[in-house]
Amino acid sequence: MADLDGIKDGKDFGLDRPQQNKPFFLKGLNNVDWGMKARMSRLFNPKSGRTVMLAFDHGYFQGPTTGLERIDLNIAPLMPYADVLMCTRGIARSVVDPELGKPLALRCSGGNSILGELSNEAVAVDIEDAIRLNAYALAAQVYIGSEYEHQSIKNVIKLIDTGTRYGIPTLAVTGVGKDMVRDARYFGLATRIAAEIGAHYLKTYFVEENFENVCAACPVPIVIAGGKKLPEFDALTMAYKAIDQGAAGVDMGRNIFQSDAPVAMIQAVGAVVHDLMKPEQAYQMYQDLKAKG
Repeated sequence: MADLDGIKDGKDFGLDRPQQNKPFFLKGLNNVDWGMKARMSRLFNPKSGRTVMLAFDHGYFQGPTTGLERIDLNIAPLMPYADVLMCTRGIARSVVDPELGKPLALRCSGGNSILGELSNEAVAVDIEDAIRLNAYALAAQVYIGSEYEHQSIKNVIKLIDTGTRYGIPTLAVTGVGKDMVRDARYFGLATRIAAEIGAHYLKTYFVEENFENVCAACPVPIVIAGGKKLPEFDALTMAYKAIDQGAAGVDMGRNIFQSDAPVAMIQAVGAVVHDLMKPEQAYQMYQDLKAKG
């Protein structure tokens, strides 16, 4: 029983000022629950409002592609420099050190391969297993304009509904249908649909024309995919342009782990994303870190 001796009446009730509740730092998420905000605050840096996600979930449909042959050798050295690790549950359990303390964006769609129709996916992780893995986000592909568009949207809806029940946000990843052009009109359509059905943040591709319109029309944060391997300066320039036009971060894979100096590259990307370092300075940073080995 609590000691009741010496209890005094409160005096400082701050009657001269009302209680203040500050807005949440990520757009579109002010009205989600406390647990959802707590997880989003780990996925995105509250100081910069942005994130560097390290994507190495490609093996779920590509197998041991270049740079991902050995996650323990090629990817583990990069993990300390990322804000978020995007991977499958198989890789998380077998390779990712839980003592590292990095939040996981868990790949939760699957059921296809590069040998078949990529859009033919299913929800591949049960919510209970995601909770066991302490997932901070549930990630699934949405293929607007593809043969299995409807199924991919249903997959994302299922994750949103089950994740919201437990305060876990959903990341919708925009895959590109075979007959769709990679332009602002397509990505504006795909990201808006995913946000309208309740995705808490989106991953999409950067486009040179009107990308700011894609970001402005999406009511929740957007992070850009790195896409195919580019020269390091070009990848840093793409990241800078995306952030400058409204993106809240990057989810890069090949442009980091296939770089000539992956550890240097992820640090340079981080400087662009969080410090708004210009591409020329970031590339010089990359060169300097690469020279130091």
